[in-house]
Amino acid sequence: MGRAIWACGMLLAGYAGLAVAAEMTPPKVIPVSIDWDAARADAARIPALEDLAAARDAGESDGALARMNAAARGQFPGIGTSAVPVLLPFDPDTALRASPQQTEAAMLGGFRVNFFQAGPTGYDAAFTMPADLASTLSGRSRKDEVNVYISGFALLYDLPAGVNPKTTPVKDMEFAYPGIQRSWHESYVRYAFNRYGVSYVVSMLCADGPARGRWLACKDADRVIARFLDSIKFAGGAPQPPLADPVNTINRPMAQSDDFTYAPPGQILSNTGFRKLGGNSDYTVYAKMTFPMAQAPAFANSQSFLHWGNCDFTGRTSPSSRKGAPYRCKVNEKPLVFDESAAENRTYPWRDNFCEHSHFFVGQCPGGQGHQGQDIRPTTCQLRNDGADRCTAYNDDVVAVRDGIIMRTPGREAMFLIVNVPGERIRFRYLHMNPKKLDADGLVNGRKVRNGEVIGKVGNFDRIENGTTYHLHFDVQVPTALGWVFVNPYMTLVASYERLIGGRGREVGDEPVIAWPPIVEPVAVDTTEKYAPDETPMPAAIEKARSSGTAAAKNLPAPHAIDSSDDNVVRFGTDTGRGSTAP
Repeated sequence: MGRAIWACGMLLAGYAGLAVAAEMTPPKVIPVSIDWDAARADAARIPALEDLAAARDAGESDGALARMNAAARGQFPGIGTSAVPVLLPFDPDTALRASPQQTEAAMLGGFRVNFFQAGPTGYDAAFTMPADLASTLSGRSRKDEVNVYISGFALLYDLPAGVNPKTTPVKDMEFAYPGIQRSWHESYVRYAFNRYGVSYVVSMLCADGPARGRWLACKDADRVIARFLDSIKFAGGAPQPPLADPVNTINRPMAQSDDFTYAPPGQILSNTGFRKLGGNSDYTVYAKMTFPMAQAPAFANSQSFLHWGNCDFTGRTSPSSRKGAPYRCKVNEKPLVFDESAAENRTYPWRDNFCEHSHFFVGQCPGGQGHQGQDIRPTTCQLRNDGADRCTAYNDDVVAVRDGIIMRTPGREAMFLIVNVPGERIRFRYLHMNPKKLDADGLVNGRKVRNGEVIGKVGNFDRIENGTTYHLHFDVQVPTALGWVFVNPYMTLVASYERLIGGRGREVGDEPVIAWPPIVEPVAVDTTEKYAPDETPMPAAIEKARSSGTAAAKNLPAPHAIDSSDDNVVRFGTDTGRGSTAP
């Protein structure tokens, strides 16, 4: 794993009293029982399929499903591979009667599809409502389109109890959707219901209060979702072979690594969790995946509460931005320096930061808020010159962790990789690569990628270039009865890293370590290529801090987030100053 990079002069202290590591565990996956007979009965009621009545009576009723899938696949490629009946704002009767040039008229309710993916564990779709229609429904003028998501799940993940949202019945929709429940979880309003034995969830990102920027207020999102639910119909899908047994995600090397160590899951840095609570001690390995960086060594740790970090705006003891200036985050006594190339930033052991302070709602964190994923620093930290305190970006490859399909709107920073295979449904999110580079490489909605394929470079983009430190944010979501929710990716990353380096890591206690020397020397880097900043305004609190006139304030990195309008980005903005937990 390239030990020669740092072998000379390594000063890692021995670990007295190694922790007895708990065993990694696979996820608990619950398949659903799908009532295709009920779905076929609904297909039989489509007027354009009345000519199939005789065949249906003869037991050949799946011919109706085949014709429905053929009519819909122009807008929804692969719809026939969905293992669950597909519900969409699409009228199959109109599509079956229309010419190919007229099938766009079958879209109902003013929505436009911008993503669809189906497979042996169900389907996901994303739709856009134009700004003028959203304005009409909400009674407020809008300049931006709004996104609505729907998923149907052939399996659900059984997660440990977390900070669960309050769910309420939607009485005025009960007739059409018996048992439908509304909740607000991880910044999404979610409408969950069961049909054909399948769990369906319609969701929208929204602010639980007044509208903010591109975010709708949730009460306005409710009106959009009501319109969406009024429009959806059974549009396709077909019975698939029975789901395979859950995927075996545990595959660790037999050999022991000489140096890779990691702190236990849930053991975040002291006092960096909300209300000084700890993390999520989840030993689940959610997927057998490739490590998201192409090369080792790599270092999973905090970018906010380690050297040059912004302490997630919880306060710093020194305003100086001079390279090497000592400071600490006010939440604890850990000594830090103003230098991103500091050795400890690239030193084992790894440290979980799924639940550290980051103003995101995370149901699986004890405080109800956290970071959502894991920060990972690459091998290199190339400095522009000897006096520089920042690592330069785009020197290390990021790879697809599995075969899958990309969900990403052009111009956005967030990139999802969706996996839908027998016995497994999961999605991975990557942050902080440059959106213009991703656009240029065609990494947008519908792009299929292969396991291990290079899909970008590690960056420091967070709404603007140099908006954060040089690292990759990586997180994992799985389907539940509430829809997609964040789970702790830490042990999944540990297992994948062990396979990358060919050696099993050691779990260690919270003993102090002596940092290794810096593993790279400053080198000259070509910085001629520039990218225009994102036009999205920074949160007001950060704008104010950066314009305060002090050198330290001007060098503050942005909060660890991205444009709040981004697909499935779940952040409670620091400009509000609010820190309440999800209901």
